[in-house]
Amino acid sequence: MLEWLAAVLIPHPPAPPCTDEQKQILTQVSDTPVRLECSVTLAAGDTIPRPVLIEGRTGNGVSIDCQGGTVGRPNLAVSTRRPTIAILSRKTDNGGWIPARSVRIRNCTVLGNIRIFGMGADGEYDDLRQSSRSRGHTERAILAAPSDIALEGLTITGRGSIPLYVGPGVSGVVLKDSTLNGVTSATAIYLDAESARNHITGNRIFTRTGREMIAIDGSAENRISNNRFDLHGKPGVFLYRNCGERGVIRHQTPSRNTITDNSFTGASWLRPRLVVENARNGRRSYCRDDAGYPFGSSIDDRDNASGNIIRGNSRN
Repeated sequence: MLEWLAAVLIPHPPAPPCTDEQKQILTQVSDTPVRLECSVTLAAGDTIPRPVLIEGRTGNGVSIDCQGGTVGRPNLAVSTRRPTIAILSRKTDNGGWIPARSVRIRNCTVLGNIRIFGMGADGEYDDLRQSSRSRGHTERAILAAPSDIALEGLTITGRGSIPLYVGPGVSGVVLKDSTLNGVTSATAIYLDAESARNHITGNRIFTRTGREMIAIDGSAENRISNNRFDLHGKPGVFLYRNCGERGVIRHQTPSRNTITDNSFTGASWLRPRLVVENARNGRRSYCRDDAGYPFGSSIDDRDNASGNIIRGNSRN
């Protein structure tokens, strides 16, 4: 159990309001991400037509209230490397990580994707691989990652990549009262390894996906409840761990999650998979890429999901 995590989730105070000059930069049309270090409430009719970066200590307490406005623009290229909104940890010169905490994003239409990333936010996986090869990796990943992130009243329109990606060790993300639509080649929501205690509640999720709607990959103690899914023939929620992917050992299992009172429409008639535990169990070619260590997926490729509460979910 992750009782110690409560200390990580203590909120930071709000960042100061943006100046008029900072607001002007934020609302300029550009393909270059703007680093946001203040809190802003958009005026009616305003948009943020450029990518937004919230990173490290200067991202603590930052908030955006779009009041119905849009972040991104239809002709702005987005991808996993170029998200519409990035909430990241900053890598220090000595190889450590400084996370952004207590970020709030409300009442926005996000054209593309939101990525929240800690260890590995530089686009490399060397730090994750190295950390995973000794005990205590879950704790290190969580301490290095953003936490206490509130996403409320959003519409996230997928444009190819995962609309909401919650990276390794990220904790305390709350997505509520929001809509996910658009198209992705992967999942609508991805909870990656060693992440924990994220809440997805009261949302409408009808993104057209290439796979399951939500992936819980070695993520624990999350709550997914009271959401409405339109599956378009795809699966709903999969719980597994991607043993050995990129050589990173998965320490945590997809366990102690609560998945309750969700409604699913559009399930496949031949194989209606709504919520599936142990969805992979080592059935991947890269599972032995993390071999040689006496813990985690290095010695056991199985998913080993346990203690999950799955009930009250309905197919309509």
